[in-house]
Amino acid sequence: MELDYPFHGRCLVQNSPANRVPSHGTDLFGTAFAIDFVPVDRENRSARFSAGSLWRPEAPENFIGFGQPVISPVTGTVVLSDDHAEDHAAYRGLSSMGYALTQARRAAAGWGTLAGNYVVIQESRSGRYVALCHLRWGSVRVRLGQDIQIGAQVAEFGNSGNSTEPHVHVQAVDSLEFERAVGLPLSFPGGLPRNGQIIDCRPHHSDQDAVQPPSIV
Repeated sequence: MELDYPFHGRCLVQNSPANRVPSHGTDLFGTAFAIDFVPVDRENRSARFSAGSLWRPEAPENFIGFGQPVISPVTGTVVLSDDHAEDHAAYRGLSSMGYALTQARRAAAGWGTLAGNYVVIQESRSGRYVALCHLRWGSVRVRLGQDIQIGAQVAEFGNSGNSTEPHVHVQAVDSLEFERAVGLPLSFPGGLPRNGQIIDCRPHHSDQDAVQPPSIV
């Protein structure tokens, strides 16, 4: 499924299906081809890393991506959304090990608990569904049934659901019944990026295009 990138600025690619399938280690909830984008600064850091980052949870506000716009990667209609989940602490270093132990509990509660705050868009041409997950609490600015264009802001980067630091999780599926949905392969302008690559997307000043062609580092 062809998508635009769901952000402006610089993002680090993680859990890419270009490196392995299933990209997140499971086929559950249609995540086989999902991909994650983590906003980073010019030094490719999501946040300053200190000795305390190894041991302690960190406020999501410390991360450059928290609150940055998440934009629609397709033209379509909003068919699902949720904005109830508070953003929680971020976990890096050794502190992430304890957080990982709670993942099974979230998975047992279903896709919505893993996704946190989310927007699902039905792409107008194919009828397939694209989900944007881990959005910031209170930031969803679209409503059910709303038609939106590529590049329209739908929410902000957050740290809700099954997330260790602010990022956006993107997946495409064939059904809104996520317990039985099949994940669909994704493609982006310039190809499917690999783990560790930096994607730099800048706003385009034309009304015809959402972003300039991305540069891939």
